[in-house]
Amino acid sequence: MEIGQKVKVRRLRDRTSQDVIGRLGQTGTVQEFKMVDGSDVGMVVKFEDQYATWFFEDELEAV
Repeated sequence: MEIGQKVKVRRLRDRTSQDVIGRLGQTGTVQEFKMVDGSDVGMVVKFEDQYATWFFEDELEAV
């Protein structure tokens, strides 16, 4: 996946807030990469309503 690419939230690995749970099935744009858990890479996704949060790559699918 690349910065600027459209992605869809397909699943969530961990328990999280209702704001993030509500993003399941929604489409957003990859804004940047984020180092998480010391060795894994996440992606910050921004949605149409300007809400942004990060996801693991396997939680997203390219649209």
